[in-house]
Amino acid sequence: MAAPTKIPWSAAYRLRWKRRKLLWRAIRSRKNLISCVNRTDTISRNGILCFSTIRNERQRLPFFLAHYRRLGVAHFFIVDNGSDDGTVEYLTKQPDVSFWKSNESYKATRFGVDWLTYLQMRYGHGHWCLTADADEILRFAYDDTRDLCDLTNWLDTHGHRAFGVLMLDMYPKGPIGLQSYEAGQDPFQTLDWFDANGYTWEYLPRYEHVSIRGGPRRRVFFQERPEHAPHLHKIPLVRWSRRYAYVSSTHIVLPTQLNWVFDVRDELPTGVFLHSKFLDQVIEKSNEEKQRREHFTHSERYDTYYDQILANPDLWDISSKQYDGSWEQLESLGLMTRGNW
Repeated sequence: MAAPTKIPWSAAYRLRWKRRKLLWRAIRSRKNLISCVNRTDTISRNGILCFSTIRNERQRLPFFLAHYRRLGVAHFFIVDNGSDDGTVEYLTKQPDVSFWKSNESYKATRFGVDWLTYLQMRYGHGHWCLTADADEILRFAYDDTRDLCDLTNWLDTHGHRAFGVLMLDMYPKGPIGLQSYEAGQDPFQTLDWFDANGYTWEYLPRYEHVSIRGGPRRRVFFQERPEHAPHLHKIPLVRWSRRYAYVSSTHIVLPTQLNWVFDVRDELPTGVFLHSKFLDQVIEKSNEEKQRREHFTHSERYDTYYDQILANPDLWDISSKQYDGSWEQLESLGLMTRGNW
């Protein structure tokens, strides 16, 4: 990554105003949230918190919750956006989950970011906060013997307030719709292949962040327009302050210093989000989302993308790498690093 440079005063001023506007949006969005179960009085002072917006994720939730509990998450904050698959009933029974619901537009709330920012402002100030979708499973160095408390203690000791990851699209060998999945199962027993190379890293000075693109979605669905391929860089783990705000999902955060997570000069650890998007249910979900048009800023660009998913493609390629379940494999391929940890 190129060295971050001091941005001009005028640009810094605009970014401060942008952050204030985003925070104000979040505060206004609270009117769209209906509290279903609030267990926030059980949160410990130093507990690591997880925030997520979901819709119809009853299948993924058992593994998602179990994984992050094992990693040391103390409490989950979930906003449900109109689920009708038993998600709400399931969450009601979870003792470490507080959840809200809203039937308002996911897209109009910056894909749920406004809702989560409000909850982070109210409950996350001073805590390490992890923001993750139900299909994002975090891996980092030593996560088989250490947890998020160990990682965040190291980050605190060395004066770092954020942790960056690469989102790694996982897929099966063979048509994506033929691989069955049961709730509670490790999805990466089914989705056990990934692209090990072919990623582009670009430093962008406006927000002082690194943009990463690549993987099977760019390789298969966006060959002709690679600039439309999804961004794969994320900053999901932050020592939160009520003054902070995500700009675009968890890809960019303000203040911009929080985006320096991939600066190799600091020798910071980085991680990987294993992305379970391509379970068999992706075909049904893609058909629904094509009609709802709630998932992308420029929805019209992605009609062909959805059509290709509905065609039940095989994302496997001769260059695909089979996942062996270890963080060491991901590090050896340069997809994450232990840094100086």
